[in-house]
Amino acid sequence: MNNNALIPTIGVVTSIRRDTPDVKTFTVVRADTGTGVCFKHMPGQCAMLSIPGVGEAMFSITSSPTCTDHMEFSIKKCGCLTSWLHQMDVGQQVTVRGPYGNGFPVTTELKGKDLVFIAGGIGLAPLRSVIEYMLANRADYGHIDIVYGSRSKEDLVDIDIIRDVWMKAPDVDVHLTIDRPQDDWDGHVGFVPAYVTELGFDPNKTVLVCGPPIMIKFTLQSLGELGFEKTQVYTTMELRMKCGVGKCGRCNIGTKYVCKDGPVFRFDQLDELPDEY
Repeated sequence: MNNNALIPTIGVVTSIRRDTPDVKTFTVVRADTGTGVCFKHMPGQCAMLSIPGVGEAMFSITSSPTCTDHMEFSIKKCGCLTSWLHQMDVGQQVTVRGPYGNGFPVTTELKGKDLVFIAGGIGLAPLRSVIEYMLANRADYGHIDIVYGSRSKEDLVDIDIIRDVWMKAPDVDVHLTIDRPQDDWDGHVGFVPAYVTELGFDPNKTVLVCGPPIMIKFTLQSLGELGFEKTQVYTTMELRMKCGVGKCGRCNIGTKYVCKDGPVFRFDQLDELPDEY
């Protein structure tokens, strides 16, 4: 097992699942053994994926650390490298480096807590690792609520896993919503922040939120109206990460480097930083 995050491991793509029109989930195993993870990680940590000659970028590791025979990455098509990844076929190779950053505090602050996960769009990807870790260690955590929204039902990532696994898990409630009505959708309709207010969660819970910045902004307002303190709310800022090791300075915010001090932060910690984030 490679423990040096700067040395790439060659991985091979064993399956590709199209989740939405612009999101695919890639299953990757070690090329030298044909199975196994490229390195160990904790929920919320990231990996650098590279196609030599094309480029490399940082992505959340979607799979849980409890999954030891492969790694998964849910990737939205939004640029040069991601377009190349979306053109890949099963059997092709990528290089994988990591893990980078600090994960969610699943073995400390979150242990024993009632939890609310709030995600919008591809923001479910980094939270899925945490959710599945907690489902695999169910006795260590309290009640789990999952609020997930997207533009349309076609844009709901991992919908089969949500319906077949999460909705059937003990002491877990899943709340799905889409932005606008659709003829073949009989679930909730509305934006995530308003749905959070409507659901009226007990402010004694701990919240993990990830999604578009505008969604996070208004979700935080909704949580504040319900009585939540910023010390109870965690988010991840992995989109700001570049080199992952604190050398390039691209993720610097005030006195913090997202790659070294994050990417997971509590919102009270973010309040101590300049407004540039």
